[in-house]
Amino acid sequence: MLIAGEKAVGAIVNDLSMSQPQVSKHLRVLSEVGLVSCRAEGRRRLYRLAPEHLRPLHDWVAKYERAMNDRLDRIDDYLTELQRQGERQ
Repeated sequence: MLIAGEKAVGAIVNDLSMSQPQVSKHLRVLSEVGLVSCRAEGRRRLYRLAPEHLRPLHDWVAKYERAMNDRLDRIDDYLTELQRQGERQ
């Protein structure tokens, strides 16, 4: 919900069709681990992603993404070769 930008809790509640206490609990946990940040605007609290804290997760996933892409490339090469062999016969 926050990838598009900053949102108030009420907007997140409406978008997710969850109760306000559930959304607030999730946001509190995400705030505690540094994945979202909050700022006050009057009585509202606005939340936004803290992408700098997502970097370690991105780097970890990237290792596996490269390995998976390499495997998929090899499968594609293998299937292409099988198709060529079938066309020769």
